[in-house]
Formats: sequence, C-alpha cells, structure tokens
Amino acid sequence: MAAISGDTARAYNDLVEINKTAAKGYQEAAEGISSPDLKSKLSQLSQQRAQFASELSQHARQYGINAEDGTTVEGLVADAAAAVHRGWINIKSAITGQDDSAILGECETGDAVALQSYETALKSAELPAEARNVLQKQHGEILQAKNWITQQKGAR
Repeated sequence: MAAISGDTARAYNDLVEINKTAAKGYQEAAEGISSPDLKSKLSQLSQQRAQFASELSQHARQYGINAEDGTTVEGLVADAAAAVHRGWINIKSAITGQDDSAILGECETGDAVALQSYETALKSAELPAEARNVLQKQHGEILQAKNWITQQKGAR
C-alpha cells in the first residue's frame, strides 16, 4: 500500500482533528440544547464524528500517516482545522443563552467548514481509492447531518 505524503497527509490529519473537535462540539451542543429530541440526535452525531475520527486514524496508519501526531506546527495553523475549531468553540457562547436555534446554527457552521475540508482532501490525486471511498462516505453523512440541522434550525 502506497504511503501518502505532503499536503494530502496534512489534509488527512486535519480531518481526524476536525472530527475529534466536532465530536466534542456536538456533545456540548447536546448538553446545552433544551429539546429532548434534538439532544438525542446531537448526541448521536457526536458519536458518529468520534467514529469518523477513529476510522480515519486507522486508515491513516495504513497509509503511513501518524494521525495522532496532529500537534505539529503545520497541523496547528491549518486554516480549515482552525476554522472548524473556532466554529465549535462558538457553541459555548450559544449554549450559555440556551437558544436552540443559535446552537444549531453553530453546528451547521462547523459542518459547513468540515465539508469544505473533505472536499479539499478529495481533490488530491494522491489519495488511494479506498481512502477516497471512506472520505466520500463520511462527506455524504456530514452533508446529510448539516442539511438536517438546517431544516431543524428553520423550524425553530
């Protein structure tokens, strides 16, 4: 199996970190939301993102990427990962107001940036077919979650 290097490896690491951050963000959102139905769904999305991060970490090791070593200078300044992190951090301020619509809006923003990061990674010609399939599947599930959140936010 060919190793992945350079920008593609960094993009893969960013996706692992983005999903770890999203798992935490969704859990915080679930804790702050008032609707029991939304609370349950956001908890499920938190678990989903944790699973995505785990799955990506496993694949990364197969391709010679140490996804757990995401604390390099390059990893810390990666625009996409930083933007997602800022988006999920904003969830804390939305939660303090206990406004379900604001919390959903922050979830929506985090997913929008995550989708952009997936799309960037998917553009790499270096990405092996199996990795591309995993990223496409996860991208589709994040898009589905984002669309659901948008719909829920509009109903509030």
